[in-house]
Amino acid sequence: MIRISGVNIPDNKNVVYSLCYIHGIGLVTAKNIVAKLGIDPTMKAKDLTEEQVAKIRDELQENYLVEGELRKKVMLDIKRLTDLGCYRGIRHRKRLPVRGQRTNTNARTRKGKAIPIAGKKK
Repeated sequence: MIRISGVNIPDNKNVVYSLCYIHGIGLVTAKNIVAKLGIDPTMKAKDLTEEQVAKIRDELQENYLVEGELRKKVMLDIKRLTDLGCYRGIRHRKRLPVRGQRTNTNARTRKGKAIPIAGKKK
């Protein structure tokens, strides 16, 4: 298995889809990286040479925020919003949806499991 940015890349998948296993690299970004470095996108990850793997590592390190750095940046951004006390920060603090979604009926993912209210029946 190839290890890039602390992530084991699956060998039996195409290079483009294998790069998507890295946090912060999506399909479009992976396609751009492969095109920029001149690697065949249909090539399997196990067929990459050490030179190509080194090029991918260098490209990710120089031009992209991935894995730990990205997670740290996102956490610091959320912490900044909560410290400011702005609307989005308050929504993060209360564990409610941040981007304007309704909460009356949906938002179960963000709010957690529904808690029944005792004594509601007549």
